[in-house]
Amino acid sequence: MLFTTVIAYVDLIAGGVFAASGALAAAEKRLDVLGFIFFGTITGVSGGTLRDLLSQQQGYWISETRFLRVCIGVSILTWYLAPLLSARRRLLLWADAVGLALFSVLGCAKALQYEMAAIVAVVMGVMSASFGGLLRDTLLARDSVLIGAEIYVTAALVGASSYVLLASYSSMSASASLLLAMVPALILRAGAITKGWYLPSYRRL
Repeated sequence: MLFTTVIAYVDLIAGGVFAASGALAAAEKRLDVLGFIFFGTITGVSGGTLRDLLSQQQGYWISETRFLRVCIGVSILTWYLAPLLSARRRLLLWADAVGLALFSVLGCAKALQYEMAAIVAVVMGVMSASFGGLLRDTLLARDSVLIGAEIYVTAALVGASSYVLLASYSSMSASASLLLAMVPALILRAGAITKGWYLPSYRRL
């Protein structure tokens, strides 16, 4: 399978997963179906939009409307399923974790495709993974996971850095590197969710 095809599928899945997290956040606020669609869509496309704007590219969902259709469809589906889910908060965290792992590596991979420096690509991956959730939480007046003690940005950093290392120094195909680099990011975020992993906080002496 061509690397561009793998990226397209991962981009679509990442958008759908983040859309689910946005819709689940809307469920917490007991919004109507249009609120679900709005927050699902804005969460699903914001990270990729920021990535494309910084790369001076047209927003990917403008030319490829399937991304919007997936985000809208996932948001509507969540509207119907949310009342049946007793652990919506937990599901939101896991959907966000998967989206973070996908977008951290995807943003990095696309930046490298645009021939950006490795360090810039890593930063692009972190920003792509974090922006959708940050915007969602800000607009919904939720406590953002970015400012909590749990590992979050670090997981995105590890995912993006892993891709750069695998793509630059391993003999693996670009597609395999893309998929494998998501694993450590997801493991770190999963540990934060299930075990409370965190980095030491600043303590003023």
